[in-house]
Amino acid sequence: HSGSLPSVGVYFDEQPVTTIGGNLDVHIYDIARIESLSGPQGTLYGASSEAGTIRIITNKPSTAGFEGRVDGEINTVRKGDMGGKAEAMINAPLSGSAALRVSGFYQRDGGYIDNIAGQRCFLPQPGGICMKNTAFVEKNYNDTESYGARAALKVDLNDSWTVTPGVIYQNTKSNGSYGYDPSLGDLNVQHFFPEYRSDKFVQAALTIEGKVGNWDLTYAGAYLDRKTFSSSDYTDYSEAYDSLYSSVGGLAGYFYFNDAAGNTINPTQKVIGSDHFKKLSQELRIASPAENPLRVVAGLFYQRQSNDIHQDYQVANLAPNRSVNGHPGTLWLTQQHRIDKDYAAFGEVSFDVTSTVTLTGGLRAFKYDNSLIGFFGFGRDPAGLFATTPYNAAGSSRTGVAGCFTTSGSRLRPVAGTAAAVLAPASVPGSPCTNLGVWNAGKIDPVKATGDGVTWRFNANWKPTSDVMLYATVSKGFRPGGINRRADVAPYAPDYLINYELGWKTTLAPGLRLNGAVYQQEWKKFQFSYLGANSFTEIHNGPDARIKGVEMDLAYNQGGLALNVAGSYTDAKTTKNLCVIDDPTYACVGAGNMISAPKGIRLPVTPKWKLSGTMRYTGEMGSAKPYGQVNVAYQSSARSDLRTAVYETFSGNVISPAAQLGDLAEYATVNLALGADFERFNLELFVQNLFDERGQVSRFQQCGSCGQRGYIVPINPRTIGLRAGAKF
Repeated sequence: HSGSLPSVGVYFDEQPVTTIGGNLDVHIYDIARIESLSGPQGTLYGASSEAGTIRIITNKPSTAGFEGRVDGEINTVRKGDMGGKAEAMINAPLSGSAALRVSGFYQRDGGYIDNIAGQRCFLPQPGGICMKNTAFVEKNYNDTESYGARAALKVDLNDSWTVTPGVIYQNTKSNGSYGYDPSLGDLNVQHFFPEYRSDKFVQAALTIEGKVGNWDLTYAGAYLDRKTFSSSDYTDYSEAYDSLYSSVGGLAGYFYFNDAAGNTINPTQKVIGSDHFKKLSQELRIASPAENPLRVVAGLFYQRQSNDIHQDYQVANLAPNRSVNGHPGTLWLTQQHRIDKDYAAFGEVSFDVTSTVTLTGGLRAFKYDNSLIGFFGFGRDPAGLFATTPYNAAGSSRTGVAGCFTTSGSRLRPVAGTAAAVLAPASVPGSPCTNLGVWNAGKIDPVKATGDGVTWRFNANWKPTSDVMLYATVSKGFRPGGINRRADVAPYAPDYLINYELGWKTTLAPGLRLNGAVYQQEWKKFQFSYLGANSFTEIHNGPDARIKGVEMDLAYNQGGLALNVAGSYTDAKTTKNLCVIDDPTYACVGAGNMISAPKGIRLPVTPKWKLSGTMRYTGEMGSAKPYGQVNVAYQSSARSDLRTAVYETFSGNVISPAAQLGDLAEYATVNLALGADFERFNLELFVQNLFDERGQVSRFQQCGSCGQRGYIVPINPRTIGLRAGAKF
């Protein structure tokens, strides 16, 4: 909710759907094409296109005639449940100059992770508190259901101007966890509280396209409203801290977890969370005629994003004086409001020096203004003085309410025990007071991160023959800085990526194509997040990194046979030390500091090798076109965490998060499809992940620096299904 912006921008037609909560998971149906533009694309696409841009281009309403399509799928997952989907679209001309296109879908993804029976016990022992998860034991725990619709109206006002309003709605509801605990066996977890998440959004968009003289003018505006709600099991966190605090009576003893009668209670937690994202984006762009040897694209861009953040860490039966003030049963509350604003002016010029040589240069001047305000932390016992209330009690005298602003502008903590200390009104509704903000002449302002600068791109294309194109590119992208939601952690600065690339696109023979590129990227002070104190996510600027790579693809398409082989090699390493405590010299010296990741270590989640191959043959049987396809994909192992040394919570021992989590293992998958396209319908039988590989997407823990159980997020197990569709 309050982390870095995504590094890959996603556009839905002309409108960005990149949000501060991550990119929208837009259902792909009735799509003309998907464009993948390698990064940085900071000149034309802005802040969140540091690593590239993906453009989802829909099929537009057409006045050519009425048409429609229906598609369906049913599938089954090995060791899991049934799934499927239904999709439909219609295109209806309304007149000679207007048409409406509507599509809708419903999809269910069957679960494959089981929540198995178990028990957890907590100190003090003997006679400690034990709990079972009997009420939540369930096979195929992680099912997902989604549905939505999209509509677009295209109106040709005249021969030069077209207006296209559109709206998209989508609702996704998921249950369970998509990570499994390998210590419990294959695809098993052991959780003790309800787990679910809903994510629904609606976006209204307007595109106006026309001509001013012979120049093309485009306006693209959109308004997005997105709401998420979730419940998460946090028992692993309690288990880990219960062990770490064993010398002081466990978690319940350390935090004084009591009910209103003073009895020790079960210390386990669940997290209730919600986010309310809003986004307004507007872009005005003008382009000169494409047939001219000198071509210009220029424009202005503005967007405003906001998020209302709510994270409620609940302990059942927690006494009111141990709870966050005004929230009985809440151990920790995050209640904050975030606003991100972006302004930009951009331009790009292309010039055909000769019939075979084209030079392109572009600039984007940007400004960002990001802010965060609100509350985070524990409550404070209103009846206790700081001298007598235990500093480590759930009703804390050191963090949370104790750090809130009073009406005098000071923090509550320094004026402990004085009756005159009155808390200033809360800045964010639902919070007891404000401890994340800046006091300014009788009011509390948000904490801000602002900045401006210029990104650029220069490219040269040379076509020595009609079958060969060579290019050279140097480009710069960026991500804005922002505010950590914990007041005692400094804001993080923007990071920048500079890419140097040489590439080629060639046709070697009829139907045979070879493309490739070599590149080097310099990633300056990359934004790096991890679970810090209290397992609270912190975002810092890491050291610089250098990424060297080469990628190639070879394709053959002739006589019904289509072959494609692609591969990439990526050498991504830091060029300076990562320190436990931020150090601008990267020497990592001084009290409490040390090297957390040494210079030259590989970046996480980045395999050295990725390889894929696809073979498809399409035949002719009268009006039918039967086909068969096989796809193979491989990727090598990757680190799951950058850090090799941190201080363990409470004990102060040095541990390695990377070693605790383990590497993401290498894996290969095979997919098969057999089907036929007829004049009006199609049919396909498919198998995904034929050999049921447990490819690993990521690894994670609930508790940072705690040395506790880890989870693996796998790719889908083997899935067998049947697809069918018809058009009319």
